[in-house]
Amino acid sequence: MLRLKRIAIDTYHENVAYLGRNCTDYRAESFQALAKIEITPNHDHGRRKAGDGQAKKIFAVLNIIDDDRLLGPEELGLSEQAFTLLDLAEGHEVDIAQATPAASLDAVRKKIRGETLTGDEIRAVISDIAAKRYSKMEIAAFLISSASFLSTAEVLSLTRAMAGVGTRLEWDLPVVVDKHCVGGIPGNRTSMIVVPIVAAYGLTIPKTSSRAITSPAGTADTMEVLARVDLLFDEMRDIVTREKGCLVWGGHVDLSPADDILISVERPLGIDTREQMVASIMSKKIAAGSTHLVIDIPIGPSAKVRSHDEAIRLRKLFEFVGDEIGLNLKVVITDGTQPIGRGIGPVLEARDVMKVLRCDPDMPIDLREKSLLLAGHILEFDPGLRGGQGFERARAILESGEALSTMNRIIDAQGRVEKETPLGELTVEILADGDGYVTAIDCYRLARIARLAGAPMDKGAGIELIVKIGDKIERGSPLYRIYATAPTEFRYACDMASENNGYGIGDSPPPAGWPDKAR
Repeated sequence: MLRLKRIAIDTYHENVAYLGRNCTDYRAESFQALAKIEITPNHDHGRRKAGDGQAKKIFAVLNIIDDDRLLGPEELGLSEQAFTLLDLAEGHEVDIAQATPAASLDAVRKKIRGETLTGDEIRAVISDIAAKRYSKMEIAAFLISSASFLSTAEVLSLTRAMAGVGTRLEWDLPVVVDKHCVGGIPGNRTSMIVVPIVAAYGLTIPKTSSRAITSPAGTADTMEVLARVDLLFDEMRDIVTREKGCLVWGGHVDLSPADDILISVERPLGIDTREQMVASIMSKKIAAGSTHLVIDIPIGPSAKVRSHDEAIRLRKLFEFVGDEIGLNLKVVITDGTQPIGRGIGPVLEARDVMKVLRCDPDMPIDLREKSLLLAGHILEFDPGLRGGQGFERARAILESGEALSTMNRIIDAQGRVEKETPLGELTVEILADGDGYVTAIDCYRLARIARLAGAPMDKGAGIELIVKIGDKIERGSPLYRIYATAPTEFRYACDMASENNGYGIGDSPPPAGWPDKAR
């Protein structure tokens, strides 16, 4: 038996084990580096860290260590993720063995050949991915082959398979509402305004959100500026029962965990097909117990969805899957030509949200109006509210202060952050290089600049927009302000902004409105 040792390395959604080449119980030559191994606890030795139940075996990618100072000859090291999943104390004895290749890899090879997979085959692939039986290379093979072609039947099977592993929440209510944006627009923190409006109205909205992967902030990152978001399911259920809503990190309640693993490989490869997007979003909503859902699809030249035709195709796929799984769905197409609000980054976005909820005269109007639009569509899921009245009812709730009171109760219930997170002390204003009108803002580039500045890991980092599309500017006037804490990150962000600040300037203002108005 080998003794467990915790290795403080974040391997991000992948279990990694470490074995010394001088191991006394196992010959390292028998275990190829980067191969998969099974790790099985010796249940007669020691106790679990929490509870007395039987620990589970896990699968991990093996790395061989040549430095005796890092790992002893009778030790097996585990990365942070693997150690947490195995749930044993350091020093607990374990056995290792070569992992049998996952049988579902035959289905992946079939997909690589361009064939269509059955529901059972897709279910087997997703189950093995969730069990960490796949390496990232094998996951990439599945994703790339699926990106080439997925039938609508395969999208539906993929959605059901991903929803079928991990936690599945049950609320025992006829109407449980939710909203989701397909993403790509910085500052788009509408959920933090929609949830308190809808909860104040009386509909149940248990909002589980993600942390940022490639964006400057996710809803969970921004909410974490105000309150604790890593709640367990029982805590989440108690809060939703009392307050009708919550804003928590979905990763902590283990919703559709296979989706999180797939995303960790998709993003570096730049894979984001509409079929995989739909399966990802809808699986999370099924797992969260939603019965009614509003989907926000922003359209813009630097958004994920670039044209109205593309948005319509995506909407129809959402509607097909929604009909098949019994989810009442409303798709809203919105303006994605520029960032929403003024802040990009957790602290700046949280500031925008609270200004809207407080009805501050200085609040960002576009964030307010979009939040009311989406909240209005959700309120109209209530059979007792006449069609077309949702927007006005949402506005009345916001303007009366009910939404702010509800948000404060949710924050207190989740655990209010008492110490205010400061903005980064390193700041610079990026200046216009010509006279005229702002005609375009590159959402993708501004998001990259904000991430280089340190967001979302540094919650006080990001970008504060000073002018937006349609505003008149002069050469040398400020376009936006960068905030950072670390000098290196500050320099990276400034360098990218100096190469291309992401703003388009023209001699005349753009036409009023935009070609595909929100609907």
